[in-house]
Amino acid sequence: MSLSPDALPGPLIDGHLDLAYNAWLGRDLSLPLEELRAQDPLAPGQRATVSFPELRAAGLRLCFATLFALPEGSGLPGALAGRGYQGAEEARSQALGQLAQYRRWEDEGKLRLLRRRDVAAHLADPGAPLGALLLMEGADPIRDPGDLPFWLEAGVELIGLAWERTRYAGGTDAPGGLSAPGRELVAELVGAGVTLDASHLDDAAFWEAAELGARLIATHANSRALVPGNRQLSDEMAREIARRGGVIGLVAHSRFTRPGWRDGDPRAPLEELVRHAEHFAGLVGWDRVALGSDLDGGFGAEKTPLGIDHYRDLARFLDLLPPEVRAGVRGGNWQRWLLEEGFTQEKKGAPGR
Repeated sequence: MSLSPDALPGPLIDGHLDLAYNAWLGRDLSLPLEELRAQDPLAPGQRATVSFPELRAAGLRLCFATLFALPEGSGLPGALAGRGYQGAEEARSQALGQLAQYRRWEDEGKLRLLRRRDVAAHLADPGAPLGALLLMEGADPIRDPGDLPFWLEAGVELIGLAWERTRYAGGTDAPGGLSAPGRELVAELVGAGVTLDASHLDDAAFWEAAELGARLIATHANSRALVPGNRQLSDEMAREIARRGGVIGLVAHSRFTRPGWRDGDPRAPLEELVRHAEHFAGLVGWDRVALGSDLDGGFGAEKTPLGIDHYRDLARFLDLLPPEVRAGVRGGNWQRWLLEEGFTQEKKGAPGR
């Protein structure tokens, strides 16, 4: 049986949640989870696992909350088809709408938007609402590298260049390196001391960014040694992230957990997600392994590992880990990175590969 959130040591921190994206799709995250499911515009097919009451019940203290603009042709369901972006201006408009959503939620007391300087005080306040550090997933909303200061001033603290292919980099199932604007943008990120989220980056783009001195993490990625494909991290990429002081968040999707998994297959056993954790720990140590659940990130409970039917069920995954590492994976490793390794470094790039 899992311990209650209050009985567990350290904070619960999730490296990847698409909260405003779900609101953009029409979900009311203020509702208790069962009420949300009863009126879900994405049902059937994407059984929700996340709402603000559910996150509170799980004890979530902080998450990396995305600005995720979805490109046209990316499989939006039913009546939502045709809402994806075409071009930088439409991508920017989507991201601005999601930024406005986070600000509305902050006004309503549902979350607190954090800058990096706020993290320690936030985690020290047990009565605080959910803390949210803004992560831009896919950089197409940045119209050109000169647009970066706008987004940093708006509160973005972490940036991933790709999802599929973007104007800046090759990504999932879209091999390729950095474009010329991508190299320029990475140089700007390095100069500004902004961490690059390597999730979704194709290998060529990853290593080019590393050569340019990017500070690296992976907010939501599993092991390619266990599940082939460029959506996962190779062993060499995982070691490079760790070498630069970064952390890897594990994603709770059966397709990224079990090799060959397809929609409609039985859900992957939770023990197979544990294997990804153990594999990364064997490469880089347990202190580099964390949560990046991506729950409700374009999929629902039909595709999560078996046993994760609600957000609070992530505790079942933690229960399968060695007792001495659970607190770190639960949030302690992200906390250490945020407070000691990631956001407190001088504004300079790591050494080249």
